Amino acid sequence: MLDIKLLRKDKDLIEKKIKTKDPHAEVSIVLELDHHLRELKTKAEQLKSSRNEISERIGELKRQKKDVAALMTSVTGMSDEIQSLDHQIAPLEERFTFALASLPNLPMDDIKISQDPRDNVIIKEFQKKPQFNFPFKNHLELNEKLHLFDFKRAAKISGTGWPAYRGMGARLEWALINYMIETHLKNGFEQWMPPLLVRREVMFGCGQLPKFDNQQFKIQDPDYHLYLIPTAEASLNGLHSDEILTEDQLPLKYIAYTPCFRREAGAAGSQERGLIRMHQFNKVEMFAFTKPADSASMFETMMASAEEILQGLELHYRNALLVTGDMSFAAARTIDIEVWLPGQNRYYEVSSVSNCTDYQARRSQIRFKSKEGKTEFVHTLNGSGLATSRLMVALLENNQNADGSVNIPKVLHRFMGGIDKLIPNV
Repeated sequence: MLDIKLLRKDKDLIEKKIKTKDPHAEVSIVLELDHHLRELKTKAEQLKSSRNEISERIGELKRQKKDVAALMTSVTGMSDEIQSLDHQIAPLEERFTFALASLPNLPMDDIKISQDPRDNVIIKEFQKKPQFNFPFKNHLELNEKLHLFDFKRAAKISGTGWPAYRGMGARLEWALINYMIETHLKNGFEQWMPPLLVRREVMFGCGQLPKFDNQQFKIQDPDYHLYLIPTAEASLNGLHSDEILTEDQLPLKYIAYTPCFRREAGAAGSQERGLIRMHQFNKVEMFAFTKPADSASMFETMMASAEEILQGLELHYRNALLVTGDMSFAAARTIDIEVWLPGQNRYYEVSSVSNCTDYQARRSQIRFKSKEGKTEFVHTLNGSGLATSRLMVALLENNQNADGSVNIPKVLHRFMGGIDKLIPNV
């Protein structure tokens, strides 16, 4: 959440920055609500102060055996007015919080201004696109003889948009997850296994609510009001909500493997079949809490850890610095790591690393106390390290052979029990 003091101080500048991310953001409404709320609170505080003074006067007069009827009437009137103001303040405060929480984080000054993802800036490429001297197949065509996933049986269980891995597909998925976890542990991250269902406050804290409430899976139960996590970012951010850390504790570098759940699967169209866009997918998430001065260097650390995985898999990828309008709601800076999928003839994101500055920390009340005794909000960063479904597609399509077999990258052999190739089975 943004600091309301920034909006009060320079409304025009902050509004201009916000609208580079969300042209429809309502900044004026936030300030109007803030102004009205402060007026009511000031009036209520003044009345309470006056009531306290009169109450003390009443006490003195009573000890002197003097008449206090008029003053008692005055106090009663003040109490009624204070109660009326409090009834106005509570819903107004809720409207104000909702409006402020609906504003996105501010992009950093060096981010290109655009609403068009085609304007994202490619800042790095690793290796080249593979060249095939035979008619290559997409991952669904390869699966016809490799039998790695079963979408029809998954649909019988849950409907369309849900995957079911089988046989060597399940083994390869677990090999990827283990390889990624091992890499991040080597790079100094601490592993967590967080809950997959989280409270509304946790979703609010990471920036998923209130704006994206209709994109989430929820538990419909009178006794539980929980959300299935769209990413472990929600759970990891929530670990330290309402805490004051010490400077010596920072930075905190966490990873977690979890399934992730999203309602918008298939929204991009029928061309994104198979594993490209699913309601459920596996992901190893990186998350960090840092001092503000250290978040830029942590961003580079997380990028390096994600890239190390792709380089070990020997996959061609590119890094795209996202324009303002393509960044996530909570991000101030984001780089997407995109792999080339021959079967789709385009690049797809497998990792998105973001610096959210103090935006999530302010919503979640995560602070730290410096050695000088000053308390301030931490910076939070998150990054996919990596999401496996599109990565699986990349491995299959980029490493295929003319006979329909698929070479398994060397870094995965020991996680596959020494198996180095997927062989078609008619």
